[in-house]
Order: sequence, then structure tokens, then C-alpha cells
Amino acid sequence: MLKLLKEIFRTGEATVKYPFAPMPVCKDFRGKPEHKAEDCIACAACTVACPANAIQMETDTAAGTRTWSINYGRCVFCGRCEESCPTGAIRLSDDFELAVGSKADLTRKAVFTLADCACCGKPFAPAKEVDYVARLLSQSARGAEEADRLRLTASTCPACKRAQDVQQIAGMGIARQMEAGLSKAGKPAKELETTP
Repeated sequence: MLKLLKEIFRTGEATVKYPFAPMPVCKDFRGKPEHKAEDCIACAACTVACPANAIQMETDTAAGTRTWSINYGRCVFCGRCEESCPTGAIRLSDDFELAVGSKADLTRKAVFTLADCACCGKPFAPAKEVDYVARLLSQSARGAEEADRLRLTASTCPACKRAQDVQQIAGMGIARQMEAGLSKAGKPAKELETTP
């Protein structure tokens, strides 16, 4: 008996103290995804990347909101949401204890406001996403005027951008037809422009 006790003290504890003490996990452990709503721009990159459809987004244009939600019951802890997030708003934590009393407690939500289009005034994208894109575009601008133009472009909805493109293309087509018509009349278009 004394020999057995001596061997036990020499070997130490063979089991961990979990659940009475925290369970030690390795450095790259994939636990529960933690979402920071203040860093999130609601771009839906994580929603597209999630293979289990645990992350979802619903847009309500009438209320002017986009609701981000994650269902931890569906999550497979693959980490693709963390990889795809451009702002680092979602990270895998060391937390793996997801036991709850109700299934509804496995869902977390965050609500974001939508920005209104600068042209038509209809809500079209999350305000934080529009601001993020405008800041990225203004960094590549050559001057203040171009930065303002790029900011306006970022705050315009796709329907208004298409309408502006159609008007611009139609204007280019009319200009080309006028140049072709003047050239057919026998005089070069450049000579007619310089003649008073």
C-alpha cells in the first residue's frame, strides 16, 4: 500500500480538474466565434463564407436595418468567417462550453442601420459599410475633388449608378454620332470646333 501511494505522489495527477477548473486549450484552438458589432461593417462576407449557414443576414428596407445573426447550434467552428472578415470583427475564441437551457439562447444578433442613397434617398447598404468603402476609396484619390467624387460614388445605390452609366454612355454615343456626321460633311470635326 505504501508503495502504491509513493508511486501516486511521484506520478502526479492523471486527470484534469475540469469542470471545476478551466480546461487548458492549445494556441490555435477553434472555439465559439465572438462577434464585435462595433467593428463589424455588415458586409456579409462571413455570411457567404459560412458553409453551415450558421451566420445569416436579413435586410429590412422598410425599417432601414440589416440584422446579423449567428446560430451556434449550426456552427461547425471551421474559422472561415474569421478568415473572410475584412475588419476582424469576428474571431474564434477559446470558449467551447455552449450548453444552454433553451435553443433560442444559441442565437446572437446585431442590428445595423442602412445608409440612404445620395441620389434617390432609398436605403441600400449598411452605413458602416458605405463609410468603410468611402474611406478606402478616398485613400487612393489624387486630390480633394476626386475624393469627394469617390465618396459620392460609394454613397450611391446600384440602381442610380446604372442610371448614371446609361446617361453617360448615351451622351457618349450622341457625341460620336455628331463627330461622325460632321466628318461626313467634308470638314474635320476639329476644324469646326475651333471656328467661331
